[in-house]
Amino acid sequence: MPTLQDLRQSKPVFYPDHTIHAEFACANLGLSFTSLDGDTGLLFRVASETASHCFGGGRCSAFPQNDATAATLANDKYFTQRILKDAGISTLSGQYFFLHARHRAHRPPGHERTDAMAYFASLDHHAFAKPLNGSRGDFARPLTGPDTLVNYMDEVAQFYDSVLLQPTVSGDEYRIFLLDGNEVFTVRKFPPTLTGDGMHSLRELLAVHDRNLQAHGLSPSGVTFDDAGEAGRILPAGQSRELPGRMNRSAGGAMAFARPHHHEFAVTLARRATQALGLRAAAVDLFTGVDGDPAAMAVIEINANPSIRFLEDSGRDDLILTIWRHTFISIGLLHV
Repeated sequence: MPTLQDLRQSKPVFYPDHTIHAEFACANLGLSFTSLDGDTGLLFRVASETASHCFGGGRCSAFPQNDATAATLANDKYFTQRILKDAGISTLSGQYFFLHARHRAHRPPGHERTDAMAYFASLDHHAFAKPLNGSRGDFARPLTGPDTLVNYMDEVAQFYDSVLLQPTVSGDEYRIFLLDGNEVFTVRKFPPTLTGDGMHSLRELLAVHDRNLQAHGLSPSGVTFDDAGEAGRILPAGQSRELPGRMNRSAGGAMAFARPHHHEFAVTLARRATQALGLRAAAVDLFTGVDGDPAAMAVIEINANPSIRFLEDSGRDDLILTIWRHTFISIGLLHV
């Protein structure tokens, strides 16, 4: 029986993570795995003796236990926060704005570029911006100063139709992964860092970091240095400098198993959030210690199709099996 590490080593570098995880789970749970598109990993079938189910790579959901309505609502960050607000759950609030004039006749007023500028001004030109339907931290960026929003909207408009602007909030960020309201694991999220080598400047290290993001289909970090002296500074080997903004692992951020203060309250908050959207499998990102208040928490967003590559890299194959077992049971390929 192949180990997860064996499977990883036998696959092309572009192979989707959840395809490898599914094949590993099938081998351990007595189900058959069949690739339907050569060796791309982009389309596969899992089957028992009496039933089968097809999965896809890329943006296709790895969690069919979530119905289409719930997953689609969770993918819209504004809809998510409105649903959570209606359920009495604290969020970061914010407003959405369109970047193109097309389809304008099909939407209410108050959400155009000029409205975005007015809203940004009401936040004293400090906000956190992200595409309304984005993922993996793509174009998630803090904006400071009157001119930054116009440039940001022009840049994002090449790839997305709309953005969400939110008040800037500080706190420690955690992710809680739940199945049917039960906590599977909790991690703390950390920002990306540049690590010095004693030879290259911060400007050069950042350029390498941004090129790597773009090679993986993500926007550059958007980080700028305060002055030329800072940009030209050479970090000693092993010394790190944090990059503010997005914390996504796919964008260079890090995770570590950890529980926040008031852990049970955080899990309860995450559980209520998934129930409000009707999700059976989800990762809830939230801030604790919001703006210096140790007891304050707020949901950032909910991911209905979260990556679990962190578990593989952490050697927690057992949790990967737990998650896929739940998936296979939910669609009738396994029985409790």
